[in-house]
Amino acid sequence: MATEPGTSPTLRWPELVWSGDVGPLECVGVRDESHDVKTFLLKSVEPAIFRYDPGQFITLTCEIGGVSVSRCYTLSSTPTRPDRAAITAKRHPGGVVSRHLHETLKPGSRLDATGPSGAFSLVRSTARKVALFAGGSGITPMMSMSRYIDDLALDLDVVFVQSARTPADLLFRRELDAMAARRAGFEVRYACDRPDVERTWAGITGYLSLDLLGRVLPDLLEREVYCCGPAPYMGNVRAILSELAFDMARYHEESFQIEEPPSTPPQMESATDDVPYFAIEFANAGKTIRAKSTDTILTAARAAGIPLPSSCKRGLCGTCKTLKLSGDVEMNHLGGIRKSDIDKGFILACCSRPLSDLKLR
Repeated sequence: MATEPGTSPTLRWPELVWSGDVGPLECVGVRDESHDVKTFLLKSVEPAIFRYDPGQFITLTCEIGGVSVSRCYTLSSTPTRPDRAAITAKRHPGGVVSRHLHETLKPGSRLDATGPSGAFSLVRSTARKVALFAGGSGITPMMSMSRYIDDLALDLDVVFVQSARTPADLLFRRELDAMAARRAGFEVRYACDRPDVERTWAGITGYLSLDLLGRVLPDLLEREVYCCGPAPYMGNVRAILSELAFDMARYHEESFQIEEPPSTPPQMESATDDVPYFAIEFANAGKTIRAKSTDTILTAARAAGIPLPSSCKRGLCGTCKTLKLSGDVEMNHLGGIRKSDIDKGFILACCSRPLSDLKLR
C-alpha cells in the first residue's frame, strides 16, 4: 500500500513481554558455530521483547513424524538484547530433536516454546568472584551470563574455563577472546583433550585435574562456581572441588541429561495389594485409567498409552503442565511451574502423584 510523502509504513513495535508460556517462535537466522553446532536466532511471532535471567532455558516442542516431541534448551543469548533470543544446539547422532533442528529449522520456520524456566543464573548471587566451567554444549548458559556481564559492564572478577575434545570443538572462541581483551577482570582458559592439527595450541591439554586447576586458577576456593556440561564432566569438577574442601553451597550446576526415576508400572489391583489406587480421567482424551498413589501421573498415563508431552521428567521444564479440574495431588516440582499457575489449578504430571480420584483437562 502506498504511503503519503513524508510518512512511513506502519510498524508493529513490541508491546508484549515474553516472560511466560508463549509461542510460537519464528526462526530469523541460523549460524554455524562448529561442524556439528548451530545457533538459531528466534523472535516472537507477535511483536514482543524477551525477559529472562541469563542461564535460564526454554522448552521447544517440534512436530516430528506426526508426533510432538519436547526438549529443553538453554538460551545462549542475553536478556540485555531483548528483541531476539537464541539457542545453540549440538547435533547428536541419535538425537531426535537436535537432528530435526539442524536439518529443518531455517528462517521462517516456526515452533512452539514454553518458559523461561530454571534457577541456574549468577543474577541470584552476590558473589564478586566467579568461575564458569563449561564442557561441550554446556557452554550455552555460560555464554548467556558472559554476554550479560559484558553488556552491563558488571564489576565482577570472572574466569571462564571451557573444555572440549579438540580446538575445533571450542565454541564462541573469537567472541570470548574479544571479551577478555577489552574487559579487565574477565579471563578465559581453554582445555582440550587433544590439540589435533592446531600445532600452535597454547591452551591446556588433557582433562581438568586438581593439579592443573591449582596452576591456572589458584584462587578457586574464593569463587562462586557455575558448571554445565555432560554428567562425567560435571562429576569430575565436583570431585576436584571435594578434594579442595570447597564449600559446595557455592557450587551450582545445570544439566538436562535426566533419567525418569524408576517406578512400578500401574497394574490391576489385587486382593493383596495395600497401595491405594485412584481413577484418573483425562477429559480431552476421553479416557479414564487407574493408577497407584505411588506412581506419577505421567508414568501412569504412558503405561496406559496416553502420550502426555514431557521433557525433563522431574518438575523442572514445565512441558507436562496440565489443568486439574478436580481431585488432589502431591506435587514435588523443581521450579517448572509458577505459583500463579498452581493457584489456577495447573499441575505438572511428571512430579504429581494422586491423593484421590482426579479429573484432568
